[in-house]
Amino acid sequence: MTKTTSSLASWHPRLVALATALPETDGAHDTSHLHRVWRNATGLLRDHPEADALVVMAACYLHDLVNLPKNHPERHLASRQAAQQATRDLAGAGFPDALLPGVAHAIETHSFSAGLAPATIEAKIVQDADRLDALGAVGLARMFYTAGRMGSALAHGSDPAGLARPLDDKAYSLDHIAVKLATLPATMQTAAGRRIGEERLRALVAFRDQFVDEWAAPA
Repeated sequence: MTKTTSSLASWHPRLVALATALPETDGAHDTSHLHRVWRNATGLLRDHPEADALVVMAACYLHDLVNLPKNHPERHLASRQAAQQATRDLAGAGFPDALLPGVAHAIETHSFSAGLAPATIEAKIVQDADRLDALGAVGLARMFYTAGRMGSALAHGSDPAGLARPLDDKAYSLDHIAVKLATLPATMQTAAGRRIGEERLRALVAFRDQFVDEWAAPA
């Protein structure tokens, strides 16, 4: 892991300040989410000493500078807009010019909606770190929180598991586990990301099975 600990410690509070300059409006993409993504990334960085940790840290904290709702028609463009905003903010804060393209690329390619492939180890780590926060217990809470904001039902009334109907995670929150979250571990770019993702997915599947077992169909 390149960049000294003192350099990371110096930039950490400055990056947090840049990331939190505007009021928080989305509890699934708040400051706590940014801290978790960076914590996930620090774990992945241990296996990749060649990666520039300062690039990773900057991208982790600034990847949601532009955050459009899941159902926004331009959702797929948000990460590109966030990358552009981050480049401007970092340049104004005196961030090393040579590292700006790497940060921008990591931010632009982190997004599932954008569908872009990360080309650098830093971008791969950031993408995995962000996706890990969509899995496990916190990911489950974020899923239901977001579904509530979008007005989705918890689950289909008579077929919560989607055994005899097309899955629709815009209408039913529980469907999101199978529609998207179950696909995430296979998209992980690092071995550690895949391993942790699979562990967290097992917890989600166990929850879904318990939910379906408790969900009473109309009499």
